[in-house]
Amino acid sequence: MKTMKKTVVAALCGAALVVSSVMCTVAYLTAQDHVTNTFTVGRVAITLDEAAVAPDGTYVTDESNRVQTNEYHLLPGHSYTKDPVIHVDAASENCWLFVQIANDIAAIESPAAQSIDAQMSRLGWSKVDGAEQVYAYQQIANAGQDIPVFESFSIAAAVDQDTLAGYQGKQILVNAYAIQSEGFTTASEAWAAGGFGA
Repeated sequence: MKTMKKTVVAALCGAALVVSSVMCTVAYLTAQDHVTNTFTVGRVAITLDEAAVAPDGTYVTDESNRVQTNEYHLLPGHSYTKDPVIHVDAASENCWLFVQIANDIAAIESPAAQSIDAQMSRLGWSKVDGAEQVYAYQQIANAGQDIPVFESFSIAAAVDQDTLAGYQGKQILVNAYAIQSEGFTTASEAWAAGGFGA
């Protein structure tokens, strides 16, 4: 009986050894992967400048010499270079552009065909409804793009000396604004959302 027990125990031990050997060789098919998200932050960036000119409106050097301030000596019938340009930064998001123009000399400008308003219309700008003296560029401006606002102004030949004297110290002030184009289908929609006029 002892022999039989030993035989059964030995058989069970052998079976356990075989089972554990089989269990140890069982392998599962596995795989692993991951996703890494890296976020960058968008920005809109513009600058506004114009060619440096002498008081008579002629270039100091050439149109590549850019400044943010010029002074003019006004004379009847004379035309002056004033070419504000908005430069959209190369790293900027595409954007809608706007300018607000306080033109103190509009009443003595040359006829309408040469006026600042006429030039802006030709260059793709139009007035924003309900916003005083605000114009929107009617296309989305792309990163790295330069957008001219207007090119010059002219004083009407019929302006007399007394009238001209009343414009001493007056200005043409141009302010530029930009808002991302993403999320807006029109310039007017972007202007309303931008909060610039608030």
